[in-house]
Amino acid sequence: MAETAFGVGSRIKHSQFGKGVVIQVHSDAYEVTFIDHGTRRIMRDFEGLETIEAVETPSDLATYEKIEKSLIRVLHRFSDIQETVALASRWTGGKVVLFPNDPGIKEKEIPMEAFFHKIVMVRDRLRVLEQKLNASKLTDEEKVEMQQYITRIYGSLTTFNVLFKNRDDQFVGEKGNRND
Repeated sequence: MAETAFGVGSRIKHSQFGKGVVIQVHSDAYEVTFIDHGTRRIMRDFEGLETIEAVETPSDLATYEKIEKSLIRVLHRFSDIQETVALASRWTGGKVVLFPNDPGIKEKEIPMEAFFHKIVMVRDRLRVLEQKLNASKLTDEEKVEMQQYITRIYGSLTTFNVLFKNRDDQFVGEKGNRND
């Protein structure tokens, strides 16, 4: 049996759930709200659907799913929104203490979570800087020169990798880039 493509707003009858309206179209299924059974996900290849009134889906329709994915990509690329990065559990609740050489000056204590947050912010802003550099109108030679500085900064920050729970979140300097 040939598969019928229902658009949003199509009225259908399901062999088990009765009459309903297609409220969302996915690549593999329809989201249908039924009068007596609420919203259900019905696979597109399900053969127990009867057409009451079909509505054609425009070919350029932007689905909620597509819009959401696009928005996430844009936000990651162009904003300061940072992902959640986990602190290695052995450091949770810890603190960084800076002792000055002058005994008349009090030491400075920083909660580990706050210190780690600052390190992650530096990492994320370096990534944004790198993206903006790559999208800039500089010559390729100028981009490579600036990229070398960014890579060296990453290398200088590898000292803080011990704080990260996941290896993928860590800083990678020149040595790490040569193996890619």
